[in-house]
Amino acid sequence: MAGLAALATLTACGAAPDEATGAAGKAKAKAATATSAEDFGGMDELVAAAEKEGRLNVIALPPDWANYGELIKRFQEKYKIKINSENPDASSADEIAAVKARKGQKRAPDVLDLGIAFARSGADEGLFAPYRVEAWDKIPDSQKDADARWYNDYGGYVSIGCDAKRIKKCPETFADLLKPEYKGKVALNGNPTKSGSAFGGVYAAALANKGSFGDIQPGIDFFGKLKKSGNFIPVESTPATVEKGETPISIDWDYLNAGYADQFRDKGVDWKVSIPSDGVYAQYYSQAVNKEAPNPAAARLWMEFLYSEEGQNLWLKGYARPVLLPAMTEAGTADKTFVAKLPQVEGEPSFPSSEELDKAKETLAEKWDKALS
Repeated sequence: MAGLAALATLTACGAAPDEATGAAGKAKAKAATATSAEDFGGMDELVAAAEKEGRLNVIALPPDWANYGELIKRFQEKYKIKINSENPDASSADEIAAVKARKGQKRAPDVLDLGIAFARSGADEGLFAPYRVEAWDKIPDSQKDADARWYNDYGGYVSIGCDAKRIKKCPETFADLLKPEYKGKVALNGNPTKSGSAFGGVYAAALANKGSFGDIQPGIDFFGKLKKSGNFIPVESTPATVEKGETPISIDWDYLNAGYADQFRDKGVDWKVSIPSDGVYAQYYSQAVNKEAPNPAAARLWMEFLYSEEGQNLWLKGYARPVLLPAMTEAGTADKTFVAKLPQVEGEPSFPSSEELDKAKETLAEKWDKALS
């Protein structure tokens, strides 16, 4: 209403229509339909358009998650764009909900970082804008949507983190977690029906218990058994719970557990990390641009930054495995110091198909709460 009143006042005074507003509207419309930097005229023009917007809304990006804190800081230093980071501890499901609930609002998230199952379902719902970053051809076909509505960025392996000062012998496999000495000590990072990291934990447990990418039920049954034994606790593991000793054993991504080992070493926490040999599961997280992004140029520039050599090496610094690591290793542009610090895993990972992920997500939604009741 205030905007209509202001326009009426200008018209009454004989002033010309606000040409700047019209130009801004056209620029936003152009940015919102851009499918590559070339649609802006090149990277320099994309940077100019993004800096003119001057703002980027992000959600669910904890600063201590895979080095997001440094990524955000570096982006703001490099470009004249202020990042508004909301609800860092939100889940993938919360991100999707925010996109839907805030459609048309200035505070809607511009970009999304999602567990792969949520990225695929969001694309199916038509929530994301297609955009091909300059590094598009270097992203393996298996790690991106053919229509460029989402593409994987960084990932890692499900691991078991353990406070060696509170646990006499740290577990190294899913089978170990059932031992009575771990009563009241085992936690997940979130609810697997909403959180990509917890989803990965249940998938890994399924593989450890004669399940498969097409059958996550053994993983659900495992956590049901773990709950009945008293070992599994309904506390979401976070940096705070790890530091305080509230979740002395945490099933989480290896890059998060490895980061905790660094983060809390000076605070007396001896955090050990192992990738369970009986349930080896790797997963990438996906990036996507909100189709209704209030800052569409800044959203696309953020994508370009994340998939640049600088952005990919910052993931490495946070112990995450960037999707462009094979290409960067071949080109000699991956930081060898960071590569050497990655938790070691034998063999190459395999990944579930979209159909298998959809089935696993549906099974969890239907049976998780009942299994833990």
